[in-house]
This record gives sequence, structure tokens and C-alpha cells, in this order.
Amino acid sequence: MKPEEKGIRPEKVSEAAELDQRVAGALYMIIADYTGMDMPMTTALKNSLRESGASFNVVKKTMISRAVDNDIADLLKGQTAMIYGEGDVVEVAKVIKNFTAKNAKPVVTGGLVEGKAVTANDVVELAKLPSKDVLRAMLLGTLQAPCSQLVGVMNQKVSQLVYVLSAVKDKKEQEA
Repeated sequence: MKPEEKGIRPEKVSEAAELDQRVAGALYMIIADYTGMDMPMTTALKNSLRESGASFNVVKKTMISRAVDNDIADLLKGQTAMIYGEGDVVEVAKVIKNFTAKNAKPVVTGGLVEGKAVTANDVVELAKLPSKDVLRAMLLGTLQAPCSQLVGVMNQKVSQLVYVLSAVKDKKEQEA
């Protein structure tokens, strides 16, 4: 049921609208349980995520479940925070993994990537992938390899012809 239909206070309606905008504009949304995190730890995580182009917000579970089309009720455990953004989800997953390795918090429960539900294990697997820039470099290297090999083979054939002609020239000079 939409907030407007229930006669909810205007500030709650504006919160819901703002959350809808965040979710609609995000390429990914990772749900995490931040129970036990103090303010300095939360600020450090926010700053790390901001460098990767992501945002960290504490949101009520009911607000998230209203804003998202998918059924994510099983992901909403403990004190819920959402990590969202439009950048590279792999970089964000790496930041979360590194931060969790040091601090044991937050606990990722799952999320959505490009509208598809992902589990906490999927987020860990995303962190193991190379970044987009590395994948692009690998693809470029793969695409350039045949051209480079062709140039090498052609260069070798021309070099062999030059060596043969040089040998013939030397041989004729010795005979003369």
C-alpha cells in the first residue's frame, strides 16, 4: 500500500519519495546489517564508499520494502542500511569486503544488482572479480593479440627475405 493511500504524515511521504528516487537511480543496492557499528566506524565506511562512488544510508525496513519491487523481506535483518550507487559494483563490493575483514561489520545480507536479487555470497563473489578497467584491458589485449602476432609474422617474413638477398649479394661479391 502506498504511503499516500494510508494518510501518512507529509514528512513520511517525502521520505518515501526521496528513497524511491535513490532506488530508481541506483544501478545496485546492497543491504547490510550494521548492528554494533559505532559512529567513527560508520563514518570511515561512508568515506571509503564515497571514494568508490557509493552512498551508505540507514533506512527503515518498511521504507526499503515499499521502495523495492522485489521481495527482499528476508534480507532485512537487524539494523538495516543500504549501500547504493551508479558506479562499479565490483569496486564497492571490494571496499565492503575489505572493511568487513578489518572490522567484522557490517554484515551483508544481500541486495539488488541491475534489478536482480543477489545473496551475500554473490556480493563476496563480486568482490573477487577484477574491476571494469582491468576487464577492459584484458579484452583489449585479447583483441589486439591476433593483430600483433600477424605483424610479427609479416615482419619475420620480410626480415628473412632481406637476409636471403643479403646472402646472395655477399656470395656474388665473393665470386667476383
